Amino acid sequence: MATLTDPLKAVIGDRTAEAFYKTFGMKTVEDLLRHYPRRYVARGELSDISELLEGDEVTVLAEISKVSVKRINGRTILEVEVTDGSAKMSLTFFNQIWREKELKVGKKGMFAGKVGMFKDKRQLSHPDYQLIPDGDDVDSAVGEFAGKYLPVYPAGGKLPSWKIANSISIILDSLDDIPDYLPEEVITEFGYPNLKDALFNIHEPESPEAAELAKTRLTFDEAILLQLVLAQRKAELKALAATPRKISTNGLVSNFEAKLPFKFTEGQREINSQIEGDMQEPHPMHRLLQGEVGSGKTVIALRAMLSVIESGGQAALLAPTEVLAQQHFKTITKMLGELALAGTLQGSGEGTQVALLTGSMSTAAKKEALGQIANGLAGIVIGTHALLSEGVEFADLALVVVDEQHRFGVEQRDALRMKAKLPPHLLVMTATPIPRTVAMTIFGDLDISTLRQLPSGRSPITTHVIPVLAKPHYLDRAWERVREEVAKGHQAYIVAPRIVAPERDETKVKITEKEIAFAKLMGDEISAEEFAGEGDMASVEELAPELATGALKGLKLAPLHGRQSAELKDETMAAFASGQIDVLVSTTVIEVGVDVPNATMMVIMDADRFGVSQLHQLRGRVGRGSAPGLCLLVSGASEDSPAMARLTAVAGTLDGFELSRIDLDQRREGDVLGKAQSGTKSHLRLLRVLRDEELIESARTVATKLISKDPTLASFPNLANEVSLLKAEESSDFLDKG
Repeated sequence: MATLTDPLKAVIGDRTAEAFYKTFGMKTVEDLLRHYPRRYVARGELSDISELLEGDEVTVLAEISKVSVKRINGRTILEVEVTDGSAKMSLTFFNQIWREKELKVGKKGMFAGKVGMFKDKRQLSHPDYQLIPDGDDVDSAVGEFAGKYLPVYPAGGKLPSWKIANSISIILDSLDDIPDYLPEEVITEFGYPNLKDALFNIHEPESPEAAELAKTRLTFDEAILLQLVLAQRKAELKALAATPRKISTNGLVSNFEAKLPFKFTEGQREINSQIEGDMQEPHPMHRLLQGEVGSGKTVIALRAMLSVIESGGQAALLAPTEVLAQQHFKTITKMLGELALAGTLQGSGEGTQVALLTGSMSTAAKKEALGQIANGLAGIVIGTHALLSEGVEFADLALVVVDEQHRFGVEQRDALRMKAKLPPHLLVMTATPIPRTVAMTIFGDLDISTLRQLPSGRSPITTHVIPVLAKPHYLDRAWERVREEVAKGHQAYIVAPRIVAPERDETKVKITEKEIAFAKLMGDEISAEEFAGEGDMASVEELAPELATGALKGLKLAPLHGRQSAELKDETMAAFASGQIDVLVSTTVIEVGVDVPNATMMVIMDADRFGVSQLHQLRGRVGRGSAPGLCLLVSGASEDSPAMARLTAVAGTLDGFELSRIDLDQRREGDVLGKAQSGTKSHLRLLRVLRDEELIESARTVATKLISKDPTLASFPNLANEVSLLKAEESSDFLDKG
């Protein structure tokens, strides 16, 4: 009898097991049983050829309608036409004329291979096939694979769907009893089949209802295992000791609030209260603060930092780029005013100092900053990865704030937290809106605060798509609009996806990987391979001089991108912020943290090369003052393409949370949930965070209840073992955010 942990070769033979390993990386019986069908074909029901796409690995159930032999350049080509009753496709065999004897008109069979296109007609070259024997009907032919319903599997290599079904059938016939890791009361509560029955019914269902129930059970398994890992992590964090930080009624926080030129919004006040309550607990805060671009997250984080300074601690703000770190330094220093001058002649006697630490600082500047950090004079420390260096020592690190947290790896965040005497409070921030189900699935170990309300005074942003293929003259009008905005005394951004043109760019893949990986959480639809393959995308170093001598001649333009020195980037941003530059031609380095209220217009070139969330982030750089903002999305995509549909969605709403759902809905789950750093395949094969919201809710409720009663799951050893395996196999970003 076979068990889930048995090697595949012990059950299905060495050669077949080797094919599964080479094609799918499968080693054990369980690996293959977790390769679920993507759909089912009822006996006698033919597949839909009309829906097949070029490049698909497919298995079709069809009837031979025509057979012909051609001889071209000494080669014999056997062409077989098959139909499913509504559409046709051809099967081609080179120099295999002998197959004509068995591939006869009227024969039905299953044909598998990769879909190609020849003269606008779908075809399979040298497909694997299995014909239905004479006298048999479709029922008897497919019955040996799947009982009443034929499962159609994701196929690949030399493993068409029916060969996968054959191997799984062999395993199921020899499968021993499987201990179920789900508690009996949970199985009973939801009316699920046990694990062995679920595996049988998803591969060899007797009815569509049995298959659906099995799929629901196995999907729930994925959800609850993930929720248990997160619930355990949350419980472990609650068990850690931290120094409570209480805010006094007349201390630094009160003085700061009194000096603010605005009042907190209702949403900000609510989150301030949540954070204040968290940090008074004897265990560390572990909170995610998400909010729209410009919703006022920074002032909330600053208030939290001042609260720990008030009680003698220090706060560190970790930013992903030097541009963003420097922007935070300037913003926070400006917000604090004289409160940032403690210990200086200009100071009022209360407050703190703010230190900046980045990799490009001079040795002398670094030494001064390190001294202020070590002796505690700098209560607020802002920096990039330089904060993680061995030489950085804190007097009393009490709060870690991580901005745009999805850009940092687990080890980087842990490295900063390890510099504290006791586990510090942790506040992670993101301006990338996260749908509720994604938050539950990925950030289940965090308390989540959402800031939806924008501060008063923010102006609306109008977004339009410029389809340059259909209406090239619209781009000329876009440059006229830039000139008009500058004539009104405003400024503009022009964003390009590349730094330099591809023929001059020997490291274009490195650039694109760096620029594409901006949002691991919500991701970007465009892969580095796709990006690197395009030769006609706009680049900063070509576009800037072209505009300066052409459509925008006479305006003050400047380029900005990641390859420039830190000094040049600083000088450029400072000049733009002060109004000395009219138009900034930039890569996405201005995506976050850049705050120039006078900038009212943005033109994004090749906008289809960016993801939905990234476009939303970019346009958030305009409309930050009293004048309305305008964002133009320039694209050469065809009007009926998915890329153009994506841009139309962005132009149609300013609601980042709605866009995040659109973004997620258009992409594979793995793009959102991340991949295991160890390279193992994600266990999330069935779970879909938008579709399965109700199921995730149920799994979260069950997981919370189980962990609250039994944090180590000692009463459920099989379940505890599955959770441990998941922890060991997948140290993914969406599990470890510590």
